[in-house]
Amino acid sequence: MKKSGNCFKEFLKYTLLSIFGTLGVSCYIFTDTLFISMGMGESGLTALNLAIPVYSFMYGFCVMMGVGGGTRYAIARGEGSLEKADEIFTSTFTAGLLASFFFMVAGLLFSSPLSKLLGADNTVFEMTDIYLKVLLSFAPAFLISNILAGFVRNDGAPRLAMAATLIGSFSNVILDYIFIFPMNMGMLGAVLATAASPVISICILSLHIIKKHNNFHFKIKKLRFSTAFSCAATGASAFVNEIANAAVVIVFNMLILNILGNTGVAAYGVIANLAIVAVAVMSGISQGMQPIISRSYGEGNRLYIKQTLRYGLIFALILSAVIYGIFLIFPEPITEIFNSENSAELRDVAVNGLRLYFSAIPFAAFNIIICNYFAALKMALPATGISLLKGLLLLIPAAVLLSDFLGIDGVWLSYPTAEILTAAVSLGLLLKNYGKY
Repeated sequence: MKKSGNCFKEFLKYTLLSIFGTLGVSCYIFTDTLFISMGMGESGLTALNLAIPVYSFMYGFCVMMGVGGGTRYAIARGEGSLEKADEIFTSTFTAGLLASFFFMVAGLLFSSPLSKLLGADNTVFEMTDIYLKVLLSFAPAFLISNILAGFVRNDGAPRLAMAATLIGSFSNVILDYIFIFPMNMGMLGAVLATAASPVISICILSLHIIKKHNNFHFKIKKLRFSTAFSCAATGASAFVNEIANAAVVIVFNMLILNILGNTGVAAYGVIANLAIVAVAVMSGISQGMQPIISRSYGEGNRLYIKQTLRYGLIFALILSAVIYGIFLIFPEPITEIFNSENSAELRDVAVNGLRLYFSAIPFAAFNIIICNYFAALKMALPATGISLLKGLLLLIPAAVLLSDFLGIDGVWLSYPTAEILTAAVSLGLLLKNYGKY
């Protein structure tokens, strides 16, 4: 089925709302970084950065289920298969919730050995341990929040999905301040504020169901774990991307510890958390594209698929240029926001790192858009391949090799190196598969 017309207004509606939402999610860690740097200094920053890989792993699983389930749901709705849509929701929700309890058990029983494994020394061990224990204990809340957001967004309510994420994130900001400063709760306060955010988001997302605006329903007779597996496969690129991010942070931490010690890791903590915000913008664009592409795929509307991809690429490249311009022109004042102890070494390392590391942003934006374009069309293999390539297969070897030759500069330059090479592969995959859809 072909349709005439233009989907630009719909693209803007979904994309802008999605960007606000993903920026809100990035505030979980970004706000922690800011307040922890002010309240606990360099040691707090180091502990947080050591814990980030575990957060990425858990969050990646949650996003995989939410994005994969939401994508399959949108396609089923586009095809007019309402029973299949209910089956997808029931299976995704049940399987995801059961799996999230493994994260909770891991946090309660294994946070201490995990902290040591991640490189926490005596100075930062206690802070790292408490952060991991509480964060993982709230895994079911993160899971439910992401699944509901994915289905609500694909059920024609992107504003509610955005509102839930933003309100949860703003609550995180407020609670961060209250717990860390007036209540003097330290790292425990920071992680409790982060854990409260998905709980608040769930309450808001539930309004879609309470008011009976939902077209998806939980029906135990529709529970099939094979369906949940297919949804997970559709969202696997998101999971692989987060896993790759976690592995990269671990490797970067080890390399930087050997080169510059804890101060270097603290500087990388600033860069890594700013990267979360920058990538959140690109992820927001791709997540805004997904409901339109998936629904259009179910309807057989090739015109809207092509238009949405074109708008997404243009929008992402423009915003990525703006983001890099900000980091290129204002690295010193940005760094000083997190440098509560006025460390000259931390400032110099972070400023240089910002300029080198973020030169990758335009290429990273292209890769994110193409990866999620394939995922929205149920093409899990190329989507997952792009995520694997830019993260595990290219970035880690590049970091190890370049750091041997260029020291800390080699660590920063490994990111643009990996993204440029991946962009070439992404372009090739796009040209090869574009005509199919």
